[in-house]
Amino acid sequence: MQLTAAPNRPARTGTRDRVKDADGMAVASFVLGLLGLLVLNLFLGPIAIALAALSLKRGTTRRGRAFLGLGLGVADLAVLLALMQMSETVSWSL
Repeated sequence: MQLTAAPNRPARTGTRDRVKDADGMAVASFVLGLLGLLVLNLFLGPIAIALAALSLKRGTTRRGRAFLGLGLGVADLAVLLALMQMSETVSWSL
């Protein structure tokens, strides 16, 4: 007698896929945080912060990259604040 898998059984997402997704989020937060220093820091900064926090919560193996993304996201908002204070507007330009 041969045992087979039930055809209606849902596919289980393994922890390997979850960590792989978290690693991707850590890299994305780093890249978006880095880009946010130059352009669209009002939008890219919070996105980088959220992605970094989510990837750390999911247990990424790229913790350093996630922390860099988190720091760069905060730096994006700090740069925006500083430049807004200097130009006394909501946006800034070079």
